[in-house]
Amino acid sequence: MSAIMICKARDGHVELNVSLSGETVWLSLNQMSALFDRDKSVISRHLSNIFEVNELEKHAVVANFATTAADGKTYHVDYYNSEANLLYHRWITRQH
Repeated sequence: MSAIMICKARDGHVELNVSLSGETVWLSLNQMSALFDRDKSVISRHLSNIFEVNELEKHAVVANFATTAADGKTYHVDYYNSEANLLYHRWITRQH
């Protein structure tokens, strides 16, 4: 059985359209920023540290998906899987 963790922003409102692949949820930095109520640069820096100390292997938890933006153009965006999101969540909860 799979478990789902639902997180809310401090104001209680979060709306995300997530990508699913198998049993894994994939979030972009923009989505993680909205979910965790943190600046993208903060999340990116801490994810980089996680990869640098080999707490997670980047190739195992990051996928690059083509995403169509509001301007109609297609961009390649890094998405982070559930494991990366949970590890980041554990890190921020330890900080508070």
